[in-house]
Amino acid sequence: MDHYDSQQTNDYMQPEEDWDRDLLLDPAWEKQQRKTFTAWCNSHLRKAGTQIENIEEDFRDGLKLMLLLEVISGERLAKPERGKMRVHKISNVNKALDFIASKGVKLVSIGAEEIVDGNVKMTLGMIWTIILRFAIQDISVEETSAKEGLLLWCQRKTAPYKNVNIQNFHISWKDGLGFCALIHRHRPELIDYGKLRKDDPLTNLNTAFDVAEKYLDIPKMLDAEDIVGTARPDEKAIMTYVSSFYHAFSGAQKAETAANRICKVLAVNQENEQLMEDYEKLASDLLEWIRRTIPWLENRAPENTMHAMQQKLEDFRDYRRLHKPPKVQEKCQLEINFNTLQTKLRLSNRPAFMPSEGRMVSDINNAWGCLEQAEKGYEEWLLNEIRRLERLDHLAEKFRQKASIHEAWTDGKEAMLRQKDYETATLSEIKALLKKHEAFESDLAAHQDRVEQIAAIAQELNELDYYDSPNVNARCQKICDQWDSLGALTQKRREALERTEKLLETIDQLYLEYAKRAAPFNNWMEGAMEDLQDTFIVHTIEEIQGLTTAHEQFKATLPDADKERLAILGIHNEVSKIVQTYHVNMAGTNPYTTITPQEINGKWDHVRQLVPRRDQALTEEHARQQHNERLRKQFAAQANVIGPWIQTKMEEIGRISIEMHGTLEDQLSHLRQYEKSIVNYKPKIDQLEGDHQLIQEALIFDNKHTNYTMEHIRVGWEQLLTTIARTINEVENQILTRDAKGISQEQMNEFRASFNHFDRDHSGTLGPEEFKACLISLGYDIGNDPQGEAEFARIMSIVDPNRLGVVTFQAFIDFMSRETADTDTADQVMASFKILAGDKNYITVDELRRELPPDQAEYCIARMAPYTGHDAVPGALDYMSFSTALYGESDL
Repeated sequence: MDHYDSQQTNDYMQPEEDWDRDLLLDPAWEKQQRKTFTAWCNSHLRKAGTQIENIEEDFRDGLKLMLLLEVISGERLAKPERGKMRVHKISNVNKALDFIASKGVKLVSIGAEEIVDGNVKMTLGMIWTIILRFAIQDISVEETSAKEGLLLWCQRKTAPYKNVNIQNFHISWKDGLGFCALIHRHRPELIDYGKLRKDDPLTNLNTAFDVAEKYLDIPKMLDAEDIVGTARPDEKAIMTYVSSFYHAFSGAQKAETAANRICKVLAVNQENEQLMEDYEKLASDLLEWIRRTIPWLENRAPENTMHAMQQKLEDFRDYRRLHKPPKVQEKCQLEINFNTLQTKLRLSNRPAFMPSEGRMVSDINNAWGCLEQAEKGYEEWLLNEIRRLERLDHLAEKFRQKASIHEAWTDGKEAMLRQKDYETATLSEIKALLKKHEAFESDLAAHQDRVEQIAAIAQELNELDYYDSPNVNARCQKICDQWDSLGALTQKRREALERTEKLLETIDQLYLEYAKRAAPFNNWMEGAMEDLQDTFIVHTIEEIQGLTTAHEQFKATLPDADKERLAILGIHNEVSKIVQTYHVNMAGTNPYTTITPQEINGKWDHVRQLVPRRDQALTEEHARQQHNERLRKQFAAQANVIGPWIQTKMEEIGRISIEMHGTLEDQLSHLRQYEKSIVNYKPKIDQLEGDHQLIQEALIFDNKHTNYTMEHIRVGWEQLLTTIARTINEVENQILTRDAKGISQEQMNEFRASFNHFDRDHSGTLGPEEFKACLISLGYDIGNDPQGEAEFARIMSIVDPNRLGVVTFQAFIDFMSRETADTDTADQVMASFKILAGDKNYITVDELRRELPPDQAEYCIARMAPYTGHDAVPGALDYMSFSTALYGESDL
């Protein structure tokens, strides 16, 4: 004991002296040590369900310090004080320090008062002492231990890698290649070492830290920027982090491969091989169907017409209704067959079935997930394309209407503006021409908005990728060019008339007033006719009600408009009266405008005719929107019932699968009743599908009355069917295991109670640590030493052959049944051989046919064919050849 104390004193006194000097020389090291030691402590404290945030604050009361020591040592410390006073905190810290001292560690200059006072230096020194004792001291490599052993281990593991030369625990790790080499040496699939560059340390360090955290369960204890930015990284932080790699990889190297199963029943072997072939074929067919279907769902080639896009939507509905449901059933059956096969293999002590590469259940689930993702994206794209085409058709029709109205208005305007009638006109005629030109300019300005609307619609059609955009652009350009020409000609004619106006003086005020009032009234009527004939698209009751309100407001303006019309006509009648009274030669027409009373009356009559048509169109659309609203409410009423029903059933099935009411047969009967009730619910799903189809045919894209969509209901229904089928299969496998192993109902209940107790999240599976705790509670001696870890790794290879990281209840009871029930062993089978062979120590083919059933005898002979040919008796098998034929050379 004295020699140990003196040796340990040298080991730990030197780090403490280095500690004081390091913190005084380089404060950056304190930052590195804070992060590293905090992460190291949390990697152990999380096993107890807690962690620390501030290393000098969270250990002050001594509670988490004692808990940390219990976790890393596996021993129980004295009961801590729960008081909040300083004396209680000092007492707890002293208990922790006494425990450290009891492990042969002499703590120099570290007292409980400094820890309670939050002394950073002393707290970090104490944690470093704990790390040395419990994480580094026991490392032993080729007769070297502790720091030298860890350094030698790193040198051995990284020796084959270029640009890696580990000589210390500071600057040798700055470029990050040392960490990457350690990971690649043990897990080469995690890092592509050939792509790493020595001149890119940040990338190398972050790659190693991220991979270690994600795949090796080693927390990120260092910052790449701190290591690169420090001339000499902190040796203690590096040693702490590297020791985590040592413990992670040394445990993995000791893990034993799964034991070879003994083939004990030849008939079961034949059946299992057939199940394997069936699984491979079904998996291959399903993956091939998915491979063919995904490109179709990912095809985003747009169509130019609404009819073509609606046909694509109908094809997609056929896929959902006709093609996908059988594949859903095949996928469910595939999982059931796989689980049944694995159960039978475990019961016959055979290795777990590993499908061909790319045909695992997880591969199929991944492929299925890609299929559903592509399916969701395809449906969204279809609906968006239909909306886009609907919008395009509406805009194109609106463009044609406005363009036609504008072209009709501009027809002949250029010729009129190019006339030189003012050259031979009288004074009154010139005045009339000037006023007429002013009225035309007012009309021209009133049409400016229409031209801008035409250009805006053409621009929107281009942005929405309208298929006939070239013709639209050409027509729009022609209108704009003509509009510019009209503006230039108008300005030129005005200048000529104004020059002539100085020579002319008379004007007819009545005609001028008529023209000024008739032009805007005519423009108002044209705008009214355009609005009354304008098409509209609405999707809700509120939108159609808004249009109806606007229309009612427009109708309220008609009496005032009629008064204006009568006033304008009154002006014209007054002009006619003056002409007749004074015999004025007016050439028969109003010189200031081309708008005649007949034209005003005609357009007014047309407006009056369009009003009831608009009323009818709005009424019909209102009725259609009411029908759509009824469809929404009808769908929502069912969806709001079916959605919660599916969720409730999922929760009830989950409870049944983990509760222990009655025997397994009772649970199976209960589950079958649930399955029957679920299947009987299918007509309601079909009815909802019918309502959903009516909604889609009515082009309804939203529903404010429910948060459920048909896609939500479909996915929930498929998950419900899959869950009940999988749960029934698990109970059947438990019954099969119980009957095959002779487990009593009381034992089964005890197994289930232990499993449920450690299944904290009620997921139906146990993680490695939960499973380990469960085994310990059942009396298994699994310590934290290397021997205990190796034993636990062996058990995990049995219950989790696929290394999924979880243990199911079926695998748990299979393992427990192996431990509690007698099975045929290789020794018993070989003892049976000796009985058949007798004193001659060999057995012939004829004896096999005579002693075994025909099918099993032929299967056995086929397996033993390569080994027959006994030296003394041709066609016979001796003891060693028989053993090799049945169990393989590894079991001899």
